[in-house]
Amino acid sequence: MFVCSCFGVTEEQVRSHAEAGACTPRQIASACKAGTDCGGCVRRIQALLGRGSCPRRQLADQGRPPLTADLPEAA
Repeated sequence: MFVCSCFGVTEEQVRSHAEAGACTPRQIASACKAGTDCGGCVRRIQALLGRGSCPRRQLADQGRPPLTADLPEAA
């Protein structure tokens, strides 16, 4: 299912970026541009991220240090 119609970004792509360490809509936008055009998908991205698909957030919730891997820069 598409999350961002403007850039053709799917739920699976958002989850993949979240697993790679993107934990906020801004970090998702940097990774794939989702949410940077009309903004209509930002709440959906927030909902997907809020469902525990963020490893950094999961570690923080467990009281463990966050991952230190850098996120890829936007092109």
